[in-house]
Amino acid sequence: MSFLKDLFNKKPAVAKVDLTRRFDLVARVGQGSMSRVWRARDTMTGKIVALKVLDVAKTIRLEQRFIGLNKPDEGTVAVTLKHPHIVKTFEHGVSVQDEQFLVMEFVEGVGLGYLIDMQNELMRENRLQLILQLGSALEYFHKENWIHRDLCPRNVLVDRENQTKLIDFGLVVPNTADFQKPGNRTGTPNYMAPELIKRQKTDQRIDVFAFASTCFEMFTKRLPWDAAETLETVMQHINTPPEDIRELVDDIDEQVAETIMRGLERDPKDRWATVSRMLVQFRKAQARLNGEEEFEPEIIEPVAKQNSKVKYWVQEDEDEEEDGFEEAALFEEPDNDDEYEEVELLEEAPPVAPKKVDKPDRAGKSSKKKKVRNAEKATRTSKSSKAKKTTEGSKSSKVDKVADAKAKADDDDYEDADAYFED
Repeated sequence: MSFLKDLFNKKPAVAKVDLTRRFDLVARVGQGSMSRVWRARDTMTGKIVALKVLDVAKTIRLEQRFIGLNKPDEGTVAVTLKHPHIVKTFEHGVSVQDEQFLVMEFVEGVGLGYLIDMQNELMRENRLQLILQLGSALEYFHKENWIHRDLCPRNVLVDRENQTKLIDFGLVVPNTADFQKPGNRTGTPNYMAPELIKRQKTDQRIDVFAFASTCFEMFTKRLPWDAAETLETVMQHINTPPEDIRELVDDIDEQVAETIMRGLERDPKDRWATVSRMLVQFRKAQARLNGEEEFEPEIIEPVAKQNSKVKYWVQEDEDEEEDGFEEAALFEEPDNDDEYEEVELLEEAPPVAPKKVDKPDRAGKSSKKKKVRNAEKATRTSKSSKAKKTTEGSKSSKVDKVADAKAKADDDDYEDADAYFED
């Protein structure tokens, strides 16, 4: 019977494509840590496209981290995305050399990282608008129940019309319980949220952190922490607060500054719960700065639904509430072998609980009845409180032991602090 099941459950064969016959490769325009990108002419349509070809060995290595989880590949994710600020992917497949490839629109413009370094007039005059565009792309992305895991200036293009385009979906995972589990740590260290660095449970708030880091950089031309080139600098995301953007940019709007800084909170519970709530503040600030009437923008929250295109169930986070082609020149920052550096991290010192200080009764002495009620309430809850603490302590202890064992096991799969790691 198992033989028959295997026979009838076989995946349909995928017709492999000879890329050298299908496309005229005009020029190499991008080189990532896991892929190569060409400006190419599609011989079937005569149109200029961006042809992205993934490295076979590195792709296999990445997929091995998700064995048994049915992680959709980059092409499967990319072709489902339809948003004005996300690069269009028209087709994806496998080459005769077993390389995964994507056929995308060819965006003419520059990388966001280039504009950050230049801090030219285009950046100064359009900074907040570019932030809103990128944020709207991420908002849509989250609504589609994905986690990007690698949002950073290197993965954003700005075209000649000053429109942002979010690119690169190689590390994307579904926003589901299996993919939120502790253990897997991939991405660009400078934009990694503390919980991702520590291999703790993650959700879409790691993208909120990366988005806030990108916004910070767009205003200041620097990161909230020193560049993550060593173990010590990576640990800063955990052990030290970020630079206050108001100390680096004198004339930054207070509402904009506060919105960015809250997105950089080290504890995800103190961060914006969703990018939608973050965008509300940016839009209000933009309206006020432009002298427009205040309004209440719509908040798009992630909802639970089944994504029929990739065949898995999506659930809410439990903790929180042109068919045409554009001819273009694709700019990417130089490849850096240290971008996806894997490091062995130290344990964070446990936070010291602040001492509770009773506030004085501003109304004077309490009535005798009130004191009696409070005493009775304290007596009633004392026993249940002790029992609850005992139970929670027991559960917490077990969870910590399992998490520590999982992290230790995962550490054996990672290279040392100076090792190269794929995106």
